[in-house]
Amino acid sequence: MPIALPQAQVLPAADAATYAEWFACLAEPVRVRLLHAVATSPSGVTVGSLTGILGTSQSTTSHHVRKLADVGFVHLEKVGTATVVTVNGACCAGLPHAADAVMGMLGPRPCCADNVPADVTIRALEAGDWTAVRRIYGEGIATGTGTFDTAVPTRKALDAKWLPEHRWVAELSGQVVGWAAASPVSDRDCYSGVAETSVCIAEEHRGRGVGKALLRKQVAAADDAGLWTLQTSIFTENRAGLALHHSVGYRTVGVRERIAQRDGTWHDTVVLERRSPVN
Repeated sequence: MPIALPQAQVLPAADAATYAEWFACLAEPVRVRLLHAVATSPSGVTVGSLTGILGTSQSTTSHHVRKLADVGFVHLEKVGTATVVTVNGACCAGLPHAADAVMGMLGPRPCCADNVPADVTIRALEAGDWTAVRRIYGEGIATGTGTFDTAVPTRKALDAKWLPEHRWVAELSGQVVGWAAASPVSDRDCYSGVAETSVCIAEEHRGRGVGKALLRKQVAAADDAGLWTLQTSIFTENRAGLALHHSVGYRTVGVRERIAQRDGTWHDTVVLERRSPVN
């Protein structure tokens, strides 16, 4: 009896052409090292500095920088007589997504990391937490890459928007230092298990695992409650936010180019989602 093999998936031709162009550009060790040097220099780096870092000639460095710019991995800006090179934030999400797409690895990821800080307590948001929550929301707005909001929503607006059973705060030494919440994406019954998530950490407590602890609680509670998909949008420049969501099982769905303006500047956002392994 012949064996029935699963139907092979076919990557769309347009996507394949785009990814092939990206991979071809990086099929050169000097460009890989150059892109790494630029990506780890948040404020940008001059072509002259890259020449010293890589140990290559000025003409060789300029050639490879131009190749990366042509594909869209880096941006170039003339500042006086120097050319400043900065990474294109969209490629930070686009490259992993391309690799996942080509390798067929876009299924759900396991949750979650165990290395959350032991001194951080995650609990349900209470009435007395709103002042701290709105203050932290304001600190997120101040980053310029946390949200398109330019003013902190009122308590009434947030209370009406957020799902009552999916509001969490992180507490450290009795102080609220972060929050996470989920909102329905639609009032249609077919989307009852889909929610849009948000998370925000107090400025002085970022980078110590508070966000990871919040999201760990958020996705576990969502699974228990029968929510089958969590989704969010993150500025391409917000690499810490992207890494945080990937760590709890979110996958990159795509990049929305110039989706909205913040203070007169267009921004791209990365669309991520997490499919519950339970539902």
